Amino acid sequence: MNRIEDISTPRRTKEIISRHGFSFKKSLGQNFLIDQNILYKIVEAAGLDEDKGALEIGPGIGALTEKLAQTAGTVTAVEIDQRLIPILREVLEPYENVKVHHGDVLKVDLHELFRQDFAGVSKVSVVANLPYYVTTPILMKLLEEKLPLENIVVMIQKEVAERMAAAPGSKDYGSLSIAVQYYSEPKLVCIVPHTVFIPQPNVASAVIRLAVREQPPVSVENEGFFFEVVQASFAQRRKTIANNLKSRFFPGEGRERLEQLLQEAGIEPSRRGETLSIEEYARLSNILYNADIR
Repeated sequence: MNRIEDISTPRRTKEIISRHGFSFKKSLGQNFLIDQNILYKIVEAAGLDEDKGALEIGPGIGALTEKLAQTAGTVTAVEIDQRLIPILREVLEPYENVKVHHGDVLKVDLHELFRQDFAGVSKVSVVANLPYYVTTPILMKLLEEKLPLENIVVMIQKEVAERMAAAPGSKDYGSLSIAVQYYSEPKLVCIVPHTVFIPQPNVASAVIRLAVREQPPVSVENEGFFFEVVQASFAQRRKTIANNLKSRFFPGEGRERLEQLLQEAGIEPSRRGETLSIEEYARLSNILYNADIR
């Protein structure tokens, strides 16, 4: 029996697209990977084996799905574009360990999906080439819902990946860095040129691995309030943390009270939000919360 050519080769990708009369929808951010090496790097970064599961978001025509099916024990793919469902069922037909669902991952009950598709699986990772226009909402849903995940390995816009992995004091460090690092340990896997996609995107891409934490690195009195303080601190990057927090939490007088609480947290009021570590934000939010500042 002759081996079927991989889906991800340029020739087979074009053949599948042409045979099904498929046209790309810019509104869905569809860019299909046609590079074997990048696909192998993505799968390798997820640390999969036959006892583990993989959830893929936006499988396209199944190039990455195929590699996941050859590595993981169970694979579930969620695709928003109804036109791709028959294509996926056809090209993935040789793989009995793959399920394809039609749906918007932002609306799917992921806990129920895990109960149905990953029962008895030791560990699950999300592995995906994400549509760039919904990268942050999808990743934050995956992290905030506290799913039983081992890793999230995704291809995203390079600029966003750099923000997620940024350290305090750098130009890329912001509220997104802190939110991602609260739930996971990010690591850039590789930078990806735009030439390895059909059609080619206008921006550079990167693969990032988020190793999901069992526990956050800091203890906070109230998670929602912690993130509120972080968001407020970056409201205007050029302003000091005292000025940003005053606008949000002390709209009246209260300047002295705010500076007193900042000093109690060991933070100089003249510092800017991007210089504070996640530990400092946790300490500050706990002090503000216990002082009944809302």
